[in-house]
Amino acid sequence: MISFKSPAMMAMALAVCTAAGAQPGLVVSLASVGDRVRAQNPDLAAARLRIREAAGRMNQAGRLSNPQLEAGFEHNRNFRERTFELGFSQRFPVTDRLRLEKSVGAAELDASEAEVREAERLLVASARESVVKVLAIRERRELLDRQAGLAGEFAGFLRELADKGEGSSLDAGQARLEAAGLQVSMRQLDAEEATVTGALKPLLGMRPDESLVVGGKLPAPVKVGQAADPAKRPDYQAASLEVAVADRQLAVEQAKRFEDLEAGIFAAAERSEDAPDGYETEGIVGLRVKIPLPLWDKNEGAIEEARARTERKRLEADALARSIRLEVGAARAEMDEWAALLGELDGTLIPLAEEQVAAAENAVKNGQGEIQAVFRNREKLLQLRSSGLDALREFNLARVRHQAALGKP
Repeated sequence: MISFKSPAMMAMALAVCTAAGAQPGLVVSLASVGDRVRAQNPDLAAARLRIREAAGRMNQAGRLSNPQLEAGFEHNRNFRERTFELGFSQRFPVTDRLRLEKSVGAAELDASEAEVREAERLLVASARESVVKVLAIRERRELLDRQAGLAGEFAGFLRELADKGEGSSLDAGQARLEAAGLQVSMRQLDAEEATVTGALKPLLGMRPDESLVVGGKLPAPVKVGQAADPAKRPDYQAASLEVAVADRQLAVEQAKRFEDLEAGIFAAAERSEDAPDGYETEGIVGLRVKIPLPLWDKNEGAIEEARARTERKRLEADALARSIRLEVGAARAEMDEWAALLGELDGTLIPLAEEQVAAAENAVKNGQGEIQAVFRNREKLLQLRSSGLDALREFNLARVRHQAALGKP
């Protein structure tokens, strides 16, 4: 995993790689990761084949059954009397069943397209959440790096005092131990970042040996006030289209109460003996019609099933609309809470803790304070800054969920 502390450093590294003839890793950001998912995600590419499947079903739906060609031959033992018959028949619906079946196929095609957009929405949201986590880990590492630098400088100052006999070597050793602990925490963050990156690569359609560069920084909190509109969500669009499909399938089942009419034309030739005049040949041409009578099977069971399915799909769509509104509202409320906490930390608590750390360090340098007070104040400052980063990370995760819940691309 390759990461940089600033966009400028990332651009410089890419320039060096290009100048050296090396292949730079894939560069993504919170704004561009969605485009990469849409272009390269293998699961999404497989899901798009559903559209072709639905298009094939639509093209096949609403067609007449194939015509039938009939032939018959009869004869007696000595082949002196014989009959030959040839017929052609075709089945025709007496209702508008074929048109309804075609409309079902068209609605299923639209529903398949909405389902693919829903799969895309979920994959993009998952990838954006991973990018937010990577950026949060990077900013936490930068925080620990700055903290470790300050701890190292303070440990060096205490070592100089101890060498002059003006301070305690134990205090200097404890300061070095604090700096070493921060380095260990940074190594743990490296491992955590590798884990998150490993989960992000498959979403981007990358090979395991490809390197990934995540650019940018976590955006600052912003106020959102957009109301939920379920009609913009592809899963709700798919649910609404499934209601339309169920309605049309119900109409198809109702049309199937009357089976197809069969009509045909036939021609026959017969050679028979007409004693005492001898053999004669006769030709016959006629029409044949078969009309099914809906006496025993009126398709009641299939109609009842289709009616229940239509009602179920409608209730599922209504429940999904309510769930979408609740999802958007919950994400917006979470964003407001994290933004308020972050404002309190950045505006009041962190500046106060920084003042306390500076005062404690100055007191120790002037020989008027205790080293333990410096460690306690530094630990508290690190906790507050870490809490600020956690709040910023959770705000952006909630923002990703909010945008995904709204159906934004």
